[in-house]
Amino acid sequence: MLKINDLKSGDIIMLNDEGIMREGTVVDISHEENQALVNNGIQEFWFSPAEMSAIPLDEAQLLRLGFEKEELEGGVKYKKGAFRLVTPKKGDFSNIEMWYREDRRHFSVPLAVHELQNLHLDMSKSYLELA
Repeated sequence: MLKINDLKSGDIIMLNDEGIMREGTVVDISHEENQALVNNGIQEFWFSPAEMSAIPLDEAQLLRLGFEKEELEGGVKYKKGAFRLVTPKKGDFSNIEMWYREDRRHFSVPLAVHELQNLHLDMSKSYLELA
């Protein structure tokens, strides 16, 4: 379950669409109705928080978002433009350091794809979409 206040237009999330799990992109938010309008690739429909879940951030998701991978000694750096994200252990996304120019942030909890998208927007002022 996701909180409506945590979502923004363009966020990529997972939906429970009448028992079928689908990936979708948030189109609009209704705070009054506590729902998000989501495009699931077939149609746009309003979903409640109970029908939406986060997509865990991993290497496959970063590559889908257009990041380039660079192997480091023991860890991995992912790059997109001036935005950088480093995991100290290969495949371990529970400890992430990210930066964009002078703005550096560290997270010691796993992030979701929509959280990375919102952090990227906050730090770089540009949307992070599928490549």
